[in-house]
Amino acid sequence: MGRQVPAASAATPRRTQRRTPVLARRAGVALVGAILLVSLTGCSSKDRHEWANLAMPDPATAQGEHIFLLWRWAWIAALATGAVVWGLIFYAAWRFRRRSDDEVPIQTRYNLPLEIFYTIAPIIMVVVFFVHTERTQNLVREEVPNPDVTIYVVGQQWTWTFNYLPGGEINTPDQQVLYSVGQAGNPPTLVIPVDKTVEFKLHSPDVVHDFGVPGFLEKEDVIPGPQSQDNHFQVEPTVIGDYRGKCYELCGVYHSRMLFNVKIVSDADFQSYLQQLQAQGNVAKQPLLGGITSQTQAGLQSGSEGGSE
Repeated sequence: MGRQVPAASAATPRRTQRRTPVLARRAGVALVGAILLVSLTGCSSKDRHEWANLAMPDPATAQGEHIFLLWRWAWIAALATGAVVWGLIFYAAWRFRRRSDDEVPIQTRYNLPLEIFYTIAPIIMVVVFFVHTERTQNLVREEVPNPDVTIYVVGQQWTWTFNYLPGGEINTPDQQVLYSVGQAGNPPTLVIPVDKTVEFKLHSPDVVHDFGVPGFLEKEDVIPGPQSQDNHFQVEPTVIGDYRGKCYELCGVYHSRMLFNVKIVSDADFQSYLQQLQAQGNVAKQPLLGGITSQTQAGLQSGSEGGSE
């Protein structure tokens, strides 16, 4: 007779085989957790702040606050939905896993309540997102009839012109226009007062551009065409500071040069800046609405310094 193997000894390898994948999974989870822990603790305070903002810049306008709030709650809803979906996937994978090589899982053709749920639930989610998005859009696009400052922004290949129109906070001789003109490689500076309503009118003499400042959390197309069809929007800056703006529409070979600086300043500093433009001779009877280049615009004073700080 051949040698008999004890039952306990025969079962031991199978238990070992079952335990090995479990240990491997636990080790993998522990490794991922350790990597995340090391990565997060190695982040700078700026990086951690960006994580807290869910990769959104700090809003610098009252309108940006509404956009940021929508962004944050959209992430919370998405993470909650993801947690439910991931939980159900992992539960189903664990609860109905194969327990032996010869086991055949129960075959289910359909589950009517479950199918109704995953059909109705996404529709409800889309409706809720739509309602909150539409509400935020109305708040952001709400305009006052008489803004404190009106700036005619001209985007053209490959720079920007900022026309400060008379009225509101701007007082100029004979109701003339003050302007700041940039050149390719020498970005102009847009100066606006804090806690004032600023309206931007957007015009292009050549191709489609896109005027945007990350701190505003919004941007707007600058489309060529009649002035009556120019896009416009209003913001109320709330945080004094320096920001960067740029063109967000691929507009040609030197699109990357279409940058500009933004300064949100106090009302006194804003008035001082306007006086500086006037002293430099950056005054025109009508807004500068573009030319072959930024330096050939109709109304541009040949002796002015351009205001491109």
